[in-house]
Amino acid sequence: MDVKTAFLIGDLEEEIYMDQPEGYVVQGQEKKVCRLVKSMYGLKQAPKQWHEKFDSTLLSKGFAINECDKCVYTKGNSDSFVMICLYVDDMLITGSSPRVILSIMTMLSSEFAMKDLGPLSYFLGIAVKRHSGGLFLSQRKYAAEIIERAGMSSCKSTSTPVDANPKLSAAAGAPYEDPTRYRGLAGALQYLTFTRLDITYAVQQVCLFMHDPRIEHMNAIKRIIRYIQGTLDYGLHLYPSSTSTLVSYTDADWGGCPDTRRSTSGYCMFLGNNLVSWSAKNQATLSRSSAEAEYRRVANVVSESCWLRNFLLELHCPIQKATLVYCDNISAIYLSGNPVQYQRTKHIEMDIHFVREKVAKGQVRVCHVPSRYQIADIFTKGLPAVLFEDFKDSLSVRRPPAMTAGVC
Repeated sequence: MDVKTAFLIGDLEEEIYMDQPEGYVVQGQEKKVCRLVKSMYGLKQAPKQWHEKFDSTLLSKGFAINECDKCVYTKGNSDSFVMICLYVDDMLITGSSPRVILSIMTMLSSEFAMKDLGPLSYFLGIAVKRHSGGLFLSQRKYAAEIIERAGMSSCKSTSTPVDANPKLSAAAGAPYEDPTRYRGLAGALQYLTFTRLDITYAVQQVCLFMHDPRIEHMNAIKRIIRYIQGTLDYGLHLYPSSTSTLVSYTDADWGGCPDTRRSTSGYCMFLGNNLVSWSAKNQATLSRSSAEAEYRRVANVVSESCWLRNFLLELHCPIQKATLVYCDNISAIYLSGNPVQYQRTKHIEMDIHFVREKVAKGQVRVCHVPSRYQIADIFTKGLPAVLFEDFKDSLSVRRPPAMTAGVC
């Protein structure tokens, strides 16, 4: 659903004055100003006041605000449950039955001027297709616009978004002549990673050089676009699945940045059979060993899993089993359960205590996975084409499902 003129609904708390609008000036009182009672478009207070108005309305109707995400509202229990996800003035509504959803839609329409956009099919640039096996999320239209924007509509495709050679350096080659164009394309590619997580690592790498792009960096963006050209129809698949298990894979490329020697770390997290969270980024501090780099990544993914467990708990979908964290570094696994080599690891003591506490409580289990099956590698380094395709498929990034003949 969409809220019409959302920013005109909020009540102002501050004293704000404006000139009389053109065409509505009171004769004989031309020098007077108007005091605003309601918010309006253009005011910096407008988004906040709209959100507070929406908050107070839903709270008065018995909804609860999710403490993990203040834009998610829930009401009822597992038998009669409804959830609203708000993004500015657009919202998704889901619930335990069509009757419950319809009653909430009626209530919202009585409070605000609403537009019913029907069953979920397109939201924030992401197309959602339903099929017999689940949902398919795609940004095909947005990806095609990026290709056209780059002037590469007729380019040849490539099998991977980044090669397996050493990583880009800040001083690689001559400066690129149009930094604004570079930043625009890199920023556009960032939004594409919402459903195309197979390009997450490649996009993370080119975004490191927005302040001073070089020709080699632009060539890296062009390679990503060539890869997208050949995989334009790909997207993220979601399947009906149990929500009783939370499994994550985490990996780090120790000292991978040639300029700062900071490690590149990545993880992916599955709720049941569905990928729900992933990341690729440089670590904030230097790591003095591969074990330290890997362990910091384990700490970060455990933190993410704690947030997700709390989020699901408020949605009446508690995770009863321990979160499994798969890591391919034996030393990092030992650190999660025992104070091994204290003198070498005391500088990461907070991470050690945080993870060890979760392990001791039975909320987390850190397990070993062979490097060949460490699918988080796709977020930390360039991979050979065969391995890249294998990991991409494991992350449910595939072509759209075949549609039955005669279906629109």
